[in-house]
Formats: sequence, C-alpha cells, structure tokens
Amino acid sequence: MLRLTHMPVELLGQSVDELRAFVTAMGEPAYRAKQLYHALYAERRRDLAAMSNLPAALRERLSRETAITWPPITRRYNSADGTARYVLSLAAHDDAKPATIEAVFMPEQNRQTICISTQAGCAVDCHFCLTATLGLIRNLAAGEVLGQVLVALDDNRERLTPQTNVVLMGQGEPLLNYEPVMAALRILLDAEGMALSPKHVTLSTSGIVPGIERLGREPVRPKLAISLNASHDEQRDRIMPINKKWPLAELMAACRAYPLRPREKLTFEYVLLGGFNDSPDDARRVVKLVSGLRCKVNLIPWNPGELPYQPPDPARTEAFRTVLVNKDVPAFVRNSRGQDIMAACGQLALLETAQAGSTVQISL
Repeated sequence: MLRLTHMPVELLGQSVDELRAFVTAMGEPAYRAKQLYHALYAERRRDLAAMSNLPAALRERLSRETAITWPPITRRYNSADGTARYVLSLAAHDDAKPATIEAVFMPEQNRQTICISTQAGCAVDCHFCLTATLGLIRNLAAGEVLGQVLVALDDNRERLTPQTNVVLMGQGEPLLNYEPVMAALRILLDAEGMALSPKHVTLSTSGIVPGIERLGREPVRPKLAISLNASHDEQRDRIMPINKKWPLAELMAACRAYPLRPREKLTFEYVLLGGFNDSPDDARRVVKLVSGLRCKVNLIPWNPGELPYQPPDPARTEAFRTVLVNKDVPAFVRNSRGQDIMAACGQLALLETAQAGSTVQISL
C-alpha cells in the first residue's frame, strides 16, 4: 500500500506576507503572522514550544505541520585570533540536493562580522579562489542564507557586542542567486525582522552587471562591493573568466550608474597577487578605472592556498596603496583573519585543517 507523506512547511526564510498567507490558510487570524515573524527573526527562536506569544493550540499544530531549520554545525574550526569557521550541512528540499557550506564569525572589540555563503560552491571560477575548485553545487534558499547568521549569533551568544555586520562574501556569487538572496536580505534589514542596518550589510559580486543594475533598483538593499582584482581586461580575463562576459568598461559603467545613497560609497576589493597585479602601474590604472566614483578600495593580500599564486611583498602592497591615496582614492590594506583555519578571503573550500585542537565535532 502506497503511503503518502507530507513534508513539513519550512518557516525560516518566509516573509511576513508569506506567513500571513500561511496562517490565514490554516484558519488563524492574520495578526498571528506578525507574532510568528517576530519570534522567528527578532527573538531568533527555533523552538515552536518557546514562542509564548502564540497560543498553545497553535504552537502544537505548527509543531506537527511546520519546521524551523537552522543549518546544523558539522564542524567548527577555531582560530588563534578568535575567528570561528563553520562547516554547515544543508538538507535536500524540493529539487535541491543535500549540500555543505561554510560561514565565518569574526569578533572584534566593538562589533562582530559574519561572512555567509549564498551558494554551495561557485560557478564563477575566479582562478585565485579556492571556492572555485568546488564548482557550483546548488543555490541556497532564503532560509539557508538567514540560517547561517542565526547559527553564528547563537553559537557566540556569550560574546556578542551590540553591532553585527554581515558580509555576503562566502561561497558563491550572490547575484546569481538573486531572488532567495534578496528575500533573506529583506528580513535581515527589516526593523521588525532581524533589524540589521543597511550600512552594516555588504553584498560582494564578481561583476554580474545585470544583477548590479537590478540591485540598484531595490528599495531595500545592502551596501555593494565589487571584486575588481585587475587593472585591465587582459589581466582580469586570466583570473576572472566572468570578465569576458562583462568586461571592465561595462562593469565600470554599471558602477557609475549605480544610485548611491547619501554618504554611501562603493567598495572595490582588489586581491593582490604577488608579481601579477601588484605593480605601481597597476595601481595607476586602478586610479583611472575608479576616477569620479564615490568609492574606497580594499587591498587584500592573497591568502595562501593550493593554487599557483603567491602573496605580495608587503613593500609592494604599501607602494600600491600609496599610489591610490596620493590620487585621493581612499585605500586600505585588509589582512584577512582566520588564515590558520582556512577561513580567510578566498579560502572557503571545505578543507580540513590539521591543527591539533582546532576542530570541534558537533553531534547532530
């Protein structure tokens, strides 16, 4: 005899409007949606029984018919600098297969920054990035994007400061998973949801021009960072194949047309590869590329990995920065944290680390 099973409805990632449609279909008053939304995101609850703002009968029914799935921690790597790298497992859902992703928690004196993934793996194939070696495994749902923030905050709840920054700079290209990413961001940035400030959330793209144009039309959106990494097309073609589809002229035109808010700046990320893109001439070409833009440039010395590149000489890094600053382009050297646990920029490739005592196995 064939037995039909009904999968529970996943609540995490649903907007207040989606929750309203759901609860009214259950025969509940529409205002229950706001109560559920507040419990899920403002109170960050994942236990329906603990949602005391809902009546007991509704909680019992929801526990039978719905799920709130935070991605389980498969493994945690702890860095000497306080950074934590999480390997998280994602269950199969709809047509999506099981997958594994990574998120990074970076504590500082006055804030914490959480770096999250938007895809499992990545299809963009930047040649200096270890994540590219995974290829694209699948897109993440909105709840799987949000769940990384919730897990990192919960796991570090005893050392949180009032300010949380979120950067969409983990595995994947956010603008190639546009709708689920934006659904998650709207909840992150909603004052009635997770209540993060737009100035504390940054989306980083390799240069998906249609996605940049679309993002600029969004009424609620994060800050935008562009992964530049080269000073001319031939150079960028070699390390970022996406440049062949949207070359620098198109990318920079999209940046110039991007509607910045008051006091907002574009961020350009420039990974310095020793002997490849770190010369003073490269710096002068970058100045010309960003001329006239309200922006800053983050210079990121390449983080070691199993790829045929090398970190830049510190003197060349400083010389590069000096060229930009002398031409009134704000430039900052960003030395990545968590390098000892493969948590730094470009290192997220689900690799094991061999440091004694650096791993903690979490029972699922």
